[in-house]
Formats: sequence, C-alpha cells, structure tokens
Amino acid sequence: MKIILWIALVTLCSTNSSLAASMPGRLGIGMTNQIENNMKALSMRLQRNRSTAIGGHFGLDSSSDGVIYALGLKGYKYIYVEPQLNFYSALSGGVFNYLNESDSLESGYQLEGVFGTEFSFQGLESIGFSFEFGLGFSQYRNKTRLKTVGYNALVSAVHFYL
Repeated sequence: MKIILWIALVTLCSTNSSLAASMPGRLGIGMTNQIENNMKALSMRLQRNRSTAIGGHFGLDSSSDGVIYALGLKGYKYIYVEPQLNFYSALSGGVFNYLNESDSLESGYQLEGVFGTEFSFQGLESIGFSFEFGLGFSQYRNKTRLKTVGYNALVSAVHFYL
C-alpha cells in the first residue's frame, strides 16, 4: 500500500501538462508567516514558466538585543491549474535565528515539502492567496521535529503580482 501511495505521489508531482493562467514572468511580492520562529517575512514568487516557479522570503527584526533574521528559498511545481486557481507541490528550506530563554541568539533551520493552492478572485487576478499542507522538519529551540504542517491563506502567503 505504501508503494502505491509513493508511486501516485511521484506521478502527481512530475506531471508536465499544465493549463496555467497567463502568469509566466510575473513577480509576486507579499508576506508570509510560515517561519518556525513566527517571524513575519517579505515573500516573493516568480513564475518562471507555465509549470514551475521559484520563491523566497526574508524577515528582519533589529533591536538592542541583536538582529533576528529569517531567510529561505522555495521551488514550486504546478500540478493542476485553472484561471483563478493553481494547485502545486513545493519544497522549501530556510535558516533563521532567535533569542533563547537567556536572551542570547541561536540559529535554527526548517525544511518543508507541501502541496498548496494559490487562488484569486475574478476581477482581482493580481492578488493571490495561498494555503498549504504537508510535512516539515525543523530544528528550533534545541529540538529537532518532524511534523505535519498546515497553513491557511493568512499565514501561508498573500502576493500582489506585478
């Protein structure tokens, strides 16, 4: 049974047929809150062609205690596309730092494999709302975790496409 699920997942993620809306070459700029340390970050997504996109995020919080940051990259593979809806798989990785209980800076990382949807409303095609679900692996607060993840449209990302 596990082999059948893996074969179905790989087949679903490697499909090359795509009927994408006219988004190739458009840059989306917005925000995300998917970082393990709950930092809000600027997010960008560039759809390279009708079936793939690349993205990234950057967050910064500077104070007298030090500079807290988050930096990550994300690759997208579109699976199913409609005029106002894109279903995709994505793989992301990021590094960040945070203040621990003794107010000293420590660093962590996270890796995620997710499925997600970005949708827009008719007449507002330049604004994309996303939600995602999948598996995540992280090292944060001296704990290494493997967990399921789920992000709603306000946490996952909201992008304005130029």
